[in-house]
Amino acid sequence: MQSGVDITVIALWLGHEDPNTTHIYMEADLAMKEAALSRLHPVDSAGVRYRPPDKLMAFLQSL
Repeated sequence: MQSGVDITVIALWLGHEDPNTTHIYMEADLAMKEAALSRLHPVDSAGVRYRPPDKLMAFLQSL
């Protein structure tokens, strides 16, 4: 919005059906959002696949 983009266009980019929904998020300015995002760190996770216990698998296979 600070660069002149209309709120309806921003609402469409965000997938909001109503620009009033987008307006809720416009309370914080871009500087506040940048400050919040700068404190985030990427998650160091390899993504472990879930392996159900044998007892659960036996139950499911018995169904």
